Amino acid sequence: MPPVAHVIDGLWLAFVAIWLVGAQFNKRASTHAPWKTWVARLAIIALLLGVRLHSGAGGQLGAAPGPGRQWSGAVLVALGLGFAVWARVHLGRNWGMPMSLRAGHELVTRGPYAYVRHPIYTGILLALLGSTVALEPMWGWALVLFFAYFLYSARAEERMMAEQFPEAYAAYKARTRMLIPFIF
Repeated sequence: MPPVAHVIDGLWLAFVAIWLVGAQFNKRASTHAPWKTWVARLAIIALLLGVRLHSGAGGQLGAAPGPGRQWSGAVLVALGLGFAVWARVHLGRNWGMPMSLRAGHELVTRGPYAYVRHPIYTGILLALLGSTVALEPMWGWALVLFFAYFLYSARAEERMMAEQFPEAYAAYKARTRMLIPFIF
């Protein structure tokens, strides 16, 4: 396995560790749908399994990408995961499982939320794209599945936020994009 694969595996594992530790300090949930929580947990398990299978596979399905492409992908992984962690820090105790609200939920519009409405999703998708570029096309299946799930989640969350913050969320939505700054 190329050294960059170890770096990428380490980045993903550090991200999951940060997420698990950070989850211990959240506000109490005010809305909760158990099946949604299980879908999110299964997605995380699938991602970890994908990392583990890649780590144990010992190679690519086809020709390995060159070092330039591998390290470019690793940079995308680091930037994506860094963006997601930055967003998580700005959410503070308001963070929760997708499609849930916390008691006393606040509308956060600073930091990465000034650029996109769902920067955690954006960061994870960028990191998955980086994994696909650097390691092998099989990571593309995770990118497609997560994109579909995040799009569904983002739309559900936006309906909830519009109900809770009708005027403020409408203004926020008008000045920001959903997932990709200035584009989408």
